[in-house]
Amino acid sequence: MEITYQKLHLRTPQAAEYLGLSASVMEKMRLRGDGPPYAKLGRLVIYDVSDLDAWVNARKRTSTIDLKEAESQQRT
Repeated sequence: MEITYQKLHLRTPQAAEYLGLSASVMEKMRLRGDGPPYAKLGRLVIYDVSDLDAWVNARKRTSTIDLKEAESQQRT
């Protein structure tokens, strides 16, 4: 019986690549608190792939007006 593992958690560089961002941007978003959810295991930061997908899906827009409304709601 062969066991295969699907990678469900990514470290910062892999998560950044998955999202098409740089690792530096991921680190800055983590500091500001506006990035995707993550977990810390000691010094290790990991991202759950399903959290990355949910974070992207929550930011889907159909027009630039949607973006402006979302930004104004985040400021209040």
